[in-house]
Order: sequence, then structure tokens, then C-alpha cells
Amino acid sequence: MATSNPTLGAFNRVGALGATFDTSGTMTLDGTINKAGILGFLLAMAFAFTWTGMAQAAQAGVPAEAPIMIGAIGGLIIAVIISFKPVVAPYLSPVYALVEGFVLAAISYPLEQMYPYIVLQAATMTIATFLVLLFAYKTGLIVVNNTFRAVIVGATMTIFLYYLVGMVGMLFHFTLPGLGFQGGWLSIGISVVFVVVAALNLVLDFDFIARSAGSAPKYMEWYGAFALLVTLVWLYLELLRLLAKMRSRN
Repeated sequence: MATSNPTLGAFNRVGALGATFDTSGTMTLDGTINKAGILGFLLAMAFAFTWTGMAQAAQAGVPAEAPIMIGAIGGLIIAVIISFKPVVAPYLSPVYALVEGFVLAAISYPLEQMYPYIVLQAATMTIATFLVLLFAYKTGLIVVNNTFRAVIVGATMTIFLYYLVGMVGMLFHFTLPGLGFQGGWLSIGISVVFVVVAALNLVLDFDFIARSAGSAPKYMEWYGAFALLVTLVWLYLELLRLLAKMRSRN
């Protein structure tokens, strides 16, 4: 089985599928969802705390660029450690959630000042998308097969390469369409594609975690929750970017 969420590749790397271990410590779907809820709560708390700090910093004229960069780099390092050593997921995934809450608030706050209620819109759409796609998957409205996986994996890797080229281009003062928070209809169209692909990654995550339940060690519940959080953070940021582009044209 394959998943376009690179973090979920650890299920294969640790030999979780079909592994031999104490069945009393088996990963379950409900356990993964519960832990995803815990991570989501931690992210929300860090977001709220940082939001308050951002408001105070803005009044004092303190720029937010440095905290965003520090948090983003810290979050990336933690994510890489968890991805290559999933056994630490029960300890580091809560830390990752807190760091991401900090980063998301630091990115969201200035956009909220420019476009009132945009954060509430993006957060509501992210949660609604998660719930709708979970319902669609559990009821069989969306069926995950090899073709579906191949298309989403290919699209996600293409987006990853697009972002990579875009970051390199920024070093030479060249910006690819769709990577900013403002732009024309081409940029908006690219963001729509990114949002759709990010959302469909949730379906693959649901399927991969469901298939792994009962055959993976217990600590992989935390890992599965971490992987879901990675996709949800990506989806929120893409929705935030799309909404900002649409609001900038009004």
C-alpha cells in the first residue's frame, strides 16, 4: 500500500504491517482518532496563546518574520525526527503540535488584520472538509483503489517539486505563480488545485491508517495522529492562501 503523505511511509519502514508483537499493544483506529484529537487540542491551545502574544507584539511594533522562521525550522526538524524514528512519536508529536500552533498563529495573525474573519473561515473549512471526507470514506462514497492512490501520490509529488522550485526561485528573486498570498486568476486556480489535492490526501490517510489498525504496534497510533495533523496543517495553509487571494481581488 502507498500513501502520498510521506510521513505515513514509516508504517512500512518500521515493518509495522504484519509485524509480530504483543497483540494487547495493537494500534486501533479509535485510538488513533483519539490521539489526533489530543494533538488538535494542543495545537489550538498553542495557537490561542501565540495569537494573544502576536497582538501584543504588533502593538509594540515587533516583526513576526523571525518567530515564523524559527518555528517553521523547528517544526520541520521535529517532523523529520518522528518520520525516521516513529517510536518517539508518543513524545515528540505533542511537541510538534505545539510548534505548529505557534507557526500557524504567527502566519494567520497578519492576514486576519488584512482580511477580517479569514482565519475563522479557513479553520471552519478545514474542519468541515475533514469531517465530510471522513464520512465519505466510512460510508463508501469514496473508494480508495490503486488508481486513486497513484493519481493523488503523483499530484502530491508534483506539488512538492513545485514548492521546491519555488523556494529556489525565491533565492533569485523569482516567484512562481500560486506561492504567494495575492495574485491573479492563474494563481487562484493553482491554489484550488493544491487545496483539492491536500484534501484528498486525508482520504488516503484514513485508508492507510484503517488498513494498518490491528497489525501495527500501539505507539503507531501517535504516529498516525501525527501524520493526519501534517495533512490538516497543509490543508489549512492552502485554504488560508486561497481565501487571501480571493479577498485581495475584492
